[in-house]
Amino acid sequence: MDNMVDEKKVNQVVDSRNGVEHGDPSGDAPGYELPLLLFAGFRSLIDQLHAELARQGHPDVRPAHGFAMQAIGLDGATAATVGRRLGVSKQAAGKTVDRLTALGYAERTADPTDARRKLVRLTPHGLDALARSARIFDELRARWSATLGPDRLRALETDLRTVTPPDAFTLDAEGWLGGP
Repeated sequence: MDNMVDEKKVNQVVDSRNGVEHGDPSGDAPGYELPLLLFAGFRSLIDQLHAELARQGHPDVRPAHGFAMQAIGLDGATAATVGRRLGVSKQAAGKTVDRLTALGYAERTADPTDARRKLVRLTPHGLDALARSARIFDELRARWSATLGPDRLRALETDLRTVTPPDAFTLDAEGWLGGP
């Protein structure tokens, strides 16, 4: 794996301190490569998704928008609920909702159960983006299956489920990106 940023090794301090260049003599990669490889795989899927979404008529959708649209859900949500689901402040969620509204992916509507509240709902354009995303992810998974082989991909998925906590599928990215 090429651990380079601006022509410098990402983990040059760790490597120079431990005298490690390319893993230990047993052939195992250094431990820091595992999260980098997992992140690179995630990033590869997300980048390919967004390139295809752009080709299919959604050039302005960004990864954060996809998470926010998932947090809004099919039934809609308040900005405060979107923020809680994403693990960000109500103000940060409000800015994202404002951007989704400006792009035509969401709209603010009156809450039928409480006239004091506004609900954020996905528009047909937002629902289309999510439906296309699901189909594209299926296509990307099929490509990984063709590259790795279906048995190895299923094994990878099973192994990842084994080492991840049961509640790993939360939208709270802020909590692991340095939030409170």
